Amino acid sequence: MLSTNTNMENEKLTIVEELRTLLSEGDITAIKEQVSDLKNRFYRLVHQEQEALRKAAEEAGEAFEPVADEVEQTLKQLLNDYKVRREELIKKQAAEQEQNLLRKENIVAQMKELANPETADVMADLKKMRDLQAEWKSIGQVPATKVQELWRQYNLYQEQFYDLVKINIELRDLDFKRNLELKTALCEKAEALDKNNNIVEANRQLQQLHNEWAEIGPVAREEREALWERFKAASTVINKKHQAYFDALHLREEENLQKKQALIERLKEIDLDKLKSNKAWDEASQTVQTIQQEWRTIGFAPKKFNQSIYDEYRAMCEQFFKAKAAFYKSTRDMFAENLRLKRELLAKAEELKDSQEWQETTQKFVELQNEWKKVGPVARKYSDDIWKQFTAACDAFFEAKREATKQEREAFKQRREKASEKWHKGIENMTDRNRLLRIYEGLQAEIRTAENNILFFTSKTGNALVSGLQKKIDDLKKQAEEIENKINALDNEQDN
Repeated sequence: MLSTNTNMENEKLTIVEELRTLLSEGDITAIKEQVSDLKNRFYRLVHQEQEALRKAAEEAGEAFEPVADEVEQTLKQLLNDYKVRREELIKKQAAEQEQNLLRKENIVAQMKELANPETADVMADLKKMRDLQAEWKSIGQVPATKVQELWRQYNLYQEQFYDLVKINIELRDLDFKRNLELKTALCEKAEALDKNNNIVEANRQLQQLHNEWAEIGPVAREEREALWERFKAASTVINKKHQAYFDALHLREEENLQKKQALIERLKEIDLDKLKSNKAWDEASQTVQTIQQEWRTIGFAPKKFNQSIYDEYRAMCEQFFKAKAAFYKSTRDMFAENLRLKRELLAKAEELKDSQEWQETTQKFVELQNEWKKVGPVARKYSDDIWKQFTAACDAFFEAKREATKQEREAFKQRREKASEKWHKGIENMTDRNRLLRIYEGLQAEIRTAENNILFFTSKTGNALVSGLQKKIDDLKKQAEEIENKINALDNEQDN
């Protein structure tokens, strides 16, 4: 676990350094997807780390409280810096675009004047037109809402001007030829985008090609429509694939939402009030762990539901594991109380073990042993030791009693026929009873050990081992019940 946590911590530090480098060296307007990818990678690691810590806490029976670490704080600071810088840049770009809009509207107004056939002086205006075109190309982006109309007017007056150019046909044809070559090359690039498997990147490149197309002047009128149709057809292919990609993505997100809702319904079906035994909690834990494994295989739900459904899922898991921790705490409390009771019985047994009041003390030991049987299990680390101490005290008394009555038994043996058969039988019954009682306590110790194994191992092992342990417990309990019946039979015989 320590090695895994160290690896996760190193990987988180690596991601933070990648983000820091990206923010210092990358174009702040072009790194949004990279920043988002680093953020998602980081929080996937955080989630895995928190899940590992949560699982460790659950196995230890402790409550889990997630704590943000310093690496996460550093990441948040870098992300906030990126957000502030990006917002400032967007504001700056918006202001620049407004200035660019004013400049381009002024160029369009001048081009409109140059394209006026009533006032045009083509030979004198040709250089002005080219200067305006060069100035237009040097100006950056304008607000997106203005682009289409602005380009429409720009191309309209540009084409009107060139239609007025009746002189220097060779120059016009040269421009048309150069523009034809440039736009043909753009058509080829647009058509090649169909081979790009990264449809998002292909769509971004297509938008860049459209920007370049708009920057290029007109081609000959007879080639203009066919060339545009070719470029538009290539664009349509990419646009359809882009739309289909996001349609499929949204469909998958809806399917993921339904799958996650179904898992939450399965969590709701677990009735915590009915989980009263270790076995029941272990089976429920296996169900929850299976649901958690399935959840991790499912992708994102639609953005507007993704966080809320995750919060609901996490809350239900936390509710389950808090209830499980409370149950095992109560089990530990029960073990502690049983240990206290058995220690009291042990103290009484050790106090009585040296008594020579054989008949009275024998009855007291029988009562102590019966009380011991009624007390439930204790923690495994105490069970064997306290049982050995208790049986040692019992054995010490009965061994002393046997020695003390040895001569009497020899005398009774010589006059067996005259002696009281019932009394002699009682002595034998008591000896058998003590032997059976030790066998019974041994079985009880084995049962407690096996039950402790189930308590601590079921969440970590397969169903085959759990079934084997449960069968062993059932067999031991059956043997214990048979021994207990024999002891009770001896007690009834003694009473009669």
